[in-house]
Amino acid sequence: MSSAAPQWAGDAEALRELQASLAGQVELRDRFAQPLRSIAGFEVGSEDEGATVRAVAVLMDADTLAVLDRQTAHRPASMPALPGLRSFRELPALLDVLAMLRHAPDLAFVRGHGSAHPQRFGIAAHFGVASGVPSIGVATSTLTGEARMALHEMRGAFTPLRDGRQQIGWLLRSRPDCEPLVVSPGHRVAMAAAPELVMRFATGNRLPEPLRLAGTQASPMA
Repeated sequence: MSSAAPQWAGDAEALRELQASLAGQVELRDRFAQPLRSIAGFEVGSEDEGATVRAVAVLMDADTLAVLDRQTAHRPASMPALPGLRSFRELPALLDVLAMLRHAPDLAFVRGHGSAHPQRFGIAAHFGVASGVPSIGVATSTLTGEARMALHEMRGAFTPLRDGRQQIGWLLRSRPDCEPLVVSPGHRVAMAAAPELVMRFATGNRLPEPLRLAGTQASPMA
């Protein structure tokens, strides 16, 4: 297991120190392949009353949205789900399922947060730093921050999500009849690019297509 996902020894403070160090490795600039050739959606859940972590990945062609591969990984939970540190619990299963795909995607959509996290290091950022795969976090609720401007009901509208003076992500209206998504770059994606990339692959559903398909394979989170 890499230093990005250390063996749990019961020391939350040590994980917070590692988290701060890893957050310094996040790159919020576009370093994904252009044009994109493949994309993937990653979703993590729990089974067996939380004893097992399950990760689902769906790999797709970026142009046709044809499904190229689908995989599911299961791993015993190595630690409890601690507030602000859940990515350490979820990351090993995500790395497992990434390794099971026929190849890594050019861009990953991860269900959860990237920079829109109290420590600016949600699961999408942790996954990106650990794997090197450019990533975007897509969540359905905020962990921190607020939007200071009203969000238009029009499909594709977005407004900055800020924590104090710092922009940490976006609220994005992917469907007019739904609550907005919380979109934030994870790693190797610029803040400005994140909402447009999500909308590029949101084909009528609230979630971008890779995450929608990953969610249909995943059972409800425990």
